[in-house]
Order: sequence, then C-alpha cells, then structure tokens
Amino acid sequence: MAMSSGGGAGVNSDINVTPMIDVLLVLLIIFMVVIALGRTAIQIQIPPVDTGTAQANAKSDQIVLELKDNGSYAINGQGDFPVEQLDQQIHAVFDNRPTKLLFVKPGPNRKYGEIITALDIARGAGVEVLGWTPIESN
Repeated sequence: MAMSSGGGAGVNSDINVTPMIDVLLVLLIIFMVVIALGRTAIQIQIPPVDTGTAQANAKSDQIVLELKDNGSYAINGQGDFPVEQLDQQIHAVFDNRPTKLLFVKPGPNRKYGEIITALDIARGAGVEVLGWTPIESN
C-alpha cells in the first residue's frame, strides 16, 4: 500500500500577474501626470483686428530698410544710397528713438550675403530688434 502525503495538487508554476498589472497601471498614471505637467504655455501677442481704414489713415512709425535690386538702399522708400552710407543713415534715424526696431525688405534679386551684411550693419548701428518682410516677386 502506498501512502500519499498532502494534497494532490503539487507545485504550481503559474505567474501571478495581478501585482504586475498593478505596477504597470501605477507607472502609466505617473507618466500621464508627468507629461501633463511638462507642457508649458507659449506667451503670444495677437494683433488687434484689422479695421483697414483706421490703419490706412494712421501714420506708421515703423522703419523699413529696403534693399533695392540696383544695389542701393532706402529707408522708408526715401533715399538711394550705397552700402557705405548705410551706417550713417541708420544712426541718423535710430539715435533719438527709444524703440530700435527695423524691418528689412530685400529685393527679389538681392543675394543672401548682401542681406546679411545689411543686417550686421544695422545691428552694429544700435538696432535691437530686426524684422523681416516677405520678398516681393515680379
């Protein structure tokens, strides 16, 4: 006669997945919170609604440096001077201004190096903020 001790079940080698699922759910919640807190807001300024007539009649105080196709420069459409006089002209305009903002409007046939040279001269003349206007194609 044979004797058997204990139950007939023996050793169970199945993995208990319940704790593993609990850990994964906790990690998922942690990652969701970290991602949500990691997003930062970008501060933007939206221009006012364009009324058309009010802005057309108002005098603009923006300064635009035009790089003409013939190799000369003009500030707000006035003047036709070479690059050697650009520093003097920019100083004449910006020395008494509190805001030093300049928009650059290159001609469609100007080379990139000439535009960068004009930007460097403007920066050296004390312009703090440089803006860019789109190139008009003929």
